[in-house]
Amino acid sequence: MTELGQARKLRNYIAGEFKGAADGRTTEIINPATGEVYATAPLSGQADVDAAMEAAAAAFPAWRDTTPAERQRVLLKIADAFEERAEELIAAESENTGKPLGLVRSEEIPPMVDQIRFFAGAARMLEGRSAGEYMEGLTSFVRREPIGVCAQVAPWNYPMMMGVWKFAPALAAGNTVVLKPSDTTPASTVLMAEIIGSIAPKGVFNVICGDRDTGRAMVEHPTPAMASITGSVRAGMQVAESAAKDLKRVHLELGGKAPVLVFQDADIAAAAAGISEAGFFNAGQDCTAATRVLVHESVHDDFVTALAKAAADTKTGQPDDEDVLYGPLNNADQLAKVSGFIDRLPAHAKVEAGGHRVGDKGYFYAPTVVSGLKQDDEIIQNEVFGPVITVQSFTDEDQALAYANGVEYALASSVWTKDHGRAMRLSRHLDFGCVWINTHIPLVAEMPHGGFKKSGYGKDLSAYGFDDYTRVKHVMTSLES
Repeated sequence: MTELGQARKLRNYIAGEFKGAADGRTTEIINPATGEVYATAPLSGQADVDAAMEAAAAAFPAWRDTTPAERQRVLLKIADAFEERAEELIAAESENTGKPLGLVRSEEIPPMVDQIRFFAGAARMLEGRSAGEYMEGLTSFVRREPIGVCAQVAPWNYPMMMGVWKFAPALAAGNTVVLKPSDTTPASTVLMAEIIGSIAPKGVFNVICGDRDTGRAMVEHPTPAMASITGSVRAGMQVAESAAKDLKRVHLELGGKAPVLVFQDADIAAAAAGISEAGFFNAGQDCTAATRVLVHESVHDDFVTALAKAAADTKTGQPDDEDVLYGPLNNADQLAKVSGFIDRLPAHAKVEAGGHRVGDKGYFYAPTVVSGLKQDDEIIQNEVFGPVITVQSFTDEDQALAYANGVEYALASSVWTKDHGRAMRLSRHLDFGCVWINTHIPLVAEMPHGGFKKSGYGKDLSAYGFDDYTRVKHVMTSLES
C-alpha cells in the first residue's frame, strides 16, 4: 500500500479555488488495479456544500445572461483543452478505475470531446413554438430559459464521461453546476475542474468530493433547482424522495438489465462476438451492458458454445496491457457483490466460462457465462454490474418478449435477426429506452440515452438531454399598447 505521506492530495474546486474540506476530513482513494491507496480526497461536509452552492448561485445571473454564442465559445475551448491534455485525463481515469489506457484513449476521450462540441452547438439551437396571436389582440411567445444551479452526482463506472454528460448540457443551457464524483473515483473529475476552471468564469463549474452523505446534503440543499444523478436504483429513489420535499427537478439515470434477443436466423458467430464484447466491456460495469441473453431454443446450444469460447478468448488485466478488453471491478465491495451472485447460483444453472476472481492483486474477475437459468432467478432479475453474461432459452417471439420485459429495469435492449419485420415489431414492444438491432452499446451525441421504469427518467445526450436543463416560460403581450 502507498504510504499516506506519499499519496496525492486531491481537493475540492469551489469559486475558482482548490481547497480541502472545511473540517479537514479526508478519505483514501484506492487504485482498483492494485488495491493500493494512491490519493486522498476531501470528505466534504455541510460547510463545503454550502460554499459550493453559494459560489454557483453567485455565478448564475451573469452566466445565464451570456449569449448562446458566448457559452458555445467556452464549451468549444473546453473541448479543445480536453484534447490537448488528453494524456493527463487518460492517466487519471485509468488510476481512478483501472481501465486499460488504450481503451480510455480510443473509446472515451473522442466521444467526450465530441459530446461537449455537440452541446456547444445545441446552445445556439433552442427551438420552440413560433410567436403568434392565439387570442385576438394578444401575441404569445415562449422563452426557454436555464433552470438555475444544478446539483449533479456522477458514478464510478465512467467518471469522466458521465461528468461530461452532466456538465456540458447544463452549462450550454446557461445553468451553473456543483458536481460530485463518486467517492471511489474523484481524480479525473478534479483534473477536469482544473481544465474547465481555466476557461469558464469562477463559480460556473464547481466540484466537491465526498461520500453518500455529501451527495445527500447537495440534494437536500435549498439552492439547487435541479438534482441529477447517475447511480443505483436505491440512490435514485432516495434522491427523488429528498428532492420532492422542495419540488426540485430530478434527472435520474439508474440501473439496467439489458435483454439481448438472438433469433434462429441470426449470424451466431457474429452475434456471439458482438455480444461478448458488449457484455464484458468495462468489466460489465455499464448500465447498458449486454448481460442478459435470450436465445431461440433451436440455436441455443450452438450460441452458448460460441459465447463461452468468446469469453475464454477475452482477457482482463493491468491498464498498460494492450491485449486486455477490460480492467478490474471498481472496488472491493463490487468484487464481493459479483462473486456473491455466482456463489448463490441455483442448482439448475451452469457456469460455461469463468466464474472466479483473477489473481490476488486488485479486483479482477474472469469473463463469465452462465446458462440454464430461469426467469425468476436472482441473477436474471437483479443487476450484477460485472463481467457476467447470462443465457436463457425461448421458444417463440412472444415468449422472448415476455422474458425481455419481465424485469424492473428498462434502459437498453437489442435484437439480433435478419428478419426486418420482426426487428420492427420488437422495437415497438420492447419496453426499453433504447433498442439496438444487430448491434449493442454504440451511442452518439445526437441520440437520447435514458430509460423507463426503475431505470429512471430524463435523457442524457441529444437535444432531449439539452431540453432537460431548461424551463419553459409563456410571455403574452397586448397589441393595444
